[in-house]
Amino acid sequence: MYERDDFTTILAGFRGGVEFDAPLDAVTSLRIGGPADALVTPADVDDVCHLVRRAAAARVPLMTLGGTNLLVKDGGVRGVVMRLSRLDAMTREEGACVCAEAGARMPALMGFAASQNLSGLEWAAGIPGTVGGAVVMNAGTRLGEMRDCLDAVRLATPDGGLVTRAAADLSFAYRHVDLPAGVVVGARLQLVPASRTHIETRAKDYLQYRKQTQPLSQPNAGSVFKNPPQAAAGRLIEDAGLKGCRVGDAQVSPRHANFLVNLGRARAADMLELIDKIQRDVFRRTGVRLELEWRVVGDDDAPRRRGTG
Repeated sequence: MYERDDFTTILAGFRGGVEFDAPLDAVTSLRIGGPADALVTPADVDDVCHLVRRAAAARVPLMTLGGTNLLVKDGGVRGVVMRLSRLDAMTREEGACVCAEAGARMPALMGFAASQNLSGLEWAAGIPGTVGGAVVMNAGTRLGEMRDCLDAVRLATPDGGLVTRAAADLSFAYRHVDLPAGVVVGARLQLVPASRTHIETRAKDYLQYRKQTQPLSQPNAGSVFKNPPQAAAGRLIEDAGLKGCRVGDAQVSPRHANFLVNLGRARAADMLELIDKIQRDVFRRTGVRLELEWRVVGDDDAPRRRGTG
């Protein structure tokens, strides 16, 4: 476990917010997670570059929050966890392009695009994550995904610099994109002119569909498993009789079987036990091994501070 003194050099000159031994359950969509040794909120892109460079030089782990597909274990995360919530600027460029910083929320970006009469993000209606998280995981729904509108990505590199990579030069896959080393700090999106009424009607219709079919009102982290070839993970889980199945306060959503929800006091250990049961039961029934879409990070047990025990 890292102590405050371990971050003195890394955080020298850092202008953003810093919280030590910070519980992560308050900043994850599942409302689950042990403490981060240091939770930082950079003031701007320069602050991110500063932190990325110093953490790389000191070989201190640095993790960025942003996506909703995250389960933080009960022991928390060692090193530095970074939130980009202050990087939320959005601007329109020439033509039908929009630039957004990585901390901008996807609902805000979709609303901004609609205000500019630009279509292409309606597929994201109801997705609560950030632009950076959506880029990193190539977020998507049945209507589309990030690569459909992504034009370029801006990253803070380990040497403290900034680079821009065209989306055409990146390799995309289902809920994944191969990115250079570094931290996504922004994205440029190529959208399509359309009437605001058309955009808002389309987004409203899809959001209503999602509200009817997914547990949007309960703490969740989006789809748990990737859809296997020629099948839907949710259907396989439902056919295995697992809808509503619980381990502690972790539950397979009765509304959509490929969502796990936190009924109030679920721990990461509960979620992991439930995930293991789902994978075992579905494999036993169908021979299909469900692959996690969630990212699982952190330690199983609470860290022991130096000089204790």
